[in-house]
Amino acid sequence: MTNFINIFPLSIVVYPGEALNLHIFEPRYKQLIYDCKENKKPFGIPPVITDTMGELGTLVELVEITQVYDNGEMDIKTKGLEVFRILEVVKDIPGKMYSGAIVNYPQNTDITNGVQMQKVVDIIRQLHSILKVNKTFIKADNQLRSYDVAHHAGLSLQEEYELLALFNELQRQEYLKQHLLKVLPVIAEMEMLKSRIKLNGHFKNLSGFKL
Repeated sequence: MTNFINIFPLSIVVYPGEALNLHIFEPRYKQLIYDCKENKKPFGIPPVITDTMGELGTLVELVEITQVYDNGEMDIKTKGLEVFRILEVVKDIPGKMYSGAIVNYPQNTDITNGVQMQKVVDIIRQLHSILKVNKTFIKADNQLRSYDVAHHAGLSLQEEYELLALFNELQRQEYLKQHLLKVLPVIAEMEMLKSRIKLNGHFKNLSGFKL
C-alpha cells in the first residue's frame, strides 16, 4: 500500500507498539497535531541522524492531547503503528507549515523464537544489573518482542535505526543478541575498573600473607 502522510522528523527512533509522549512547541507541528486530531489520521516520525532524515520511519497514532498550555504548546501521547519507507518527500503542502511524504509499508514478519528472545531479555537484565539500572518491561517475558526491549539494550541512535531497517523478528532478535554479547563484557570491565579506582587511596583491611 502507498499513501500520503504528514511527517514530524525527530532525532529519535520510534518502534511499532511503542508508547511515546511528546511536548509540542513549534508552530508547524502544533498545526500538524491539530490537523491529525481533526482528520483522525496518524503521522510519521522519520529519524534524523547526523542532520540527515532517514528513508524509514514509524507511523504513529495520536492517542491524546493531554495538556495545552497558555502559549499554545502541548503535551501529547502517541503510539507506534508500523514501519514505513519514504518514496518521496513533499516539502510544500498548500496552506500548511509542515511537510509530508508519499510512503509505502514494507512487509514485516513477527514470527518469534521464544528461546532466543528470552536469551536477549536475560542479557539485558544482566546489563541493567551491572549498571545498577532499574527497568521493568510492561509485558510478560513470553510476550516480549524485539521492539519492546530495543530501547533498553543500550543501542546508539544509528543502531536503533539499523534495527528498524530489519523486517524480520528473528533477525532483530539476533541483532540485539550480538550487540549485547559484544557490549556486556566491556561494560562489566568498566564497572570493575571504576571499583578499583574508588578503592585507590583508601585504607585497606587486608590479611597478610603468612610465609
